[in-house]
Amino acid sequence: MIANALIVTIALLLGLGFWLMGELKFLIPYRHVLLQQCGGILLLWFAVLFVNVFAAVDALQRKFFLKDTGRKLSHLDKQALAGQLASPSPTDPEAHE
Repeated sequence: MIANALIVTIALLLGLGFWLMGELKFLIPYRHVLLQQCGGILLLWFAVLFVNVFAAVDALQRKFFLKDTGRKLSHLDKQALAGQLASPSPTDPEAHE
């Protein structure tokens, strides 16, 4: 789940970066001055943006892709406690064949 959120976040930020490079072509002559003067602030801003986008993507994935997981797992838990679930025990030698 975290790996998927990381991939989506990186893809979104790469897309945003490429779009910004196209839109901000007029700043190319000033890039050395901007990086020297504002490089740390830009890096901090990017790190905060990355964390926020990652958290938003992770929250959206948990909301939409893990829907009713607790109810489904509790149903399996009730079946296992009642003995209706046919699963081999970890100490059963026949299960490893």
